[in-house]
Amino acid sequence: MSSLRVLIVEDHALVRAGMRALLQKIDGIEVVADVGDGWEAVKCVQTAAPDLVLMDIAMPGLNGLDATSRIVKESPTTRVILLSMHANEEYFQQALQSGASGYLLKGAELAELEMAIKTVGRGETYLTPVVAKYAIEAYREKSEGPSGPLAKLTMRQREILQLVAEGQTTKDIAQLLNLSVKTVETHRAQLMERLDIHDVPGLVRFAIRVGLIQPTS
Repeated sequence: MSSLRVLIVEDHALVRAGMRALLQKIDGIEVVADVGDGWEAVKCVQTAAPDLVLMDIAMPGLNGLDATSRIVKESPTTRVILLSMHANEEYFQQALQSGASGYLLKGAELAELEMAIKTVGRGETYLTPVVAKYAIEAYREKSEGPSGPLAKLTMRQREILQLVAEGQTTKDIAQLLNLSVKTVETHRAQLMERLDIHDVPGLVRFAIRVGLIQPTS
């Protein structure tokens, strides 16, 4: 039986190294690459064709949720497990909406990490037991679709929100996303209107609250 090919996506180099070392202890798993942000992850999936991606949610540039959405759309055979420090409804609801096949807390033991990877590798869904029961129940109850602040925004608006909150200029965002400055300004105005937040500090606070960016120390 061939090994499960895994890509690690985590913006902290030491954490990536630790995850690689842990995965090397598990039979049947081959780490094909490790990268530091969501944009690199999207590119690496295209070139390395991993079976599974271990994806941190909170990363600069392109967060794990939106990177996951892009990956599952462009490479339907690649499955994603999102890694998070948070066990609240907003996070795993967005994780399921993004197309992730698993949700694992960063404090998980090696045995749970192995279980999650092999469960998702078999084509099943894995949610860490700490949140699984009420996560599934809460998600199914909302038959009309996902709710919460982020659900008000399109994927493009979320991308622009994150970049604005990280301090990128409109011109920089336009270059990064290959859009015109006018298009970026339109998306920015629309997301401010949808969130009823009309200044950059407010957008920064919102992005931190919903986990798109991490607070500066």
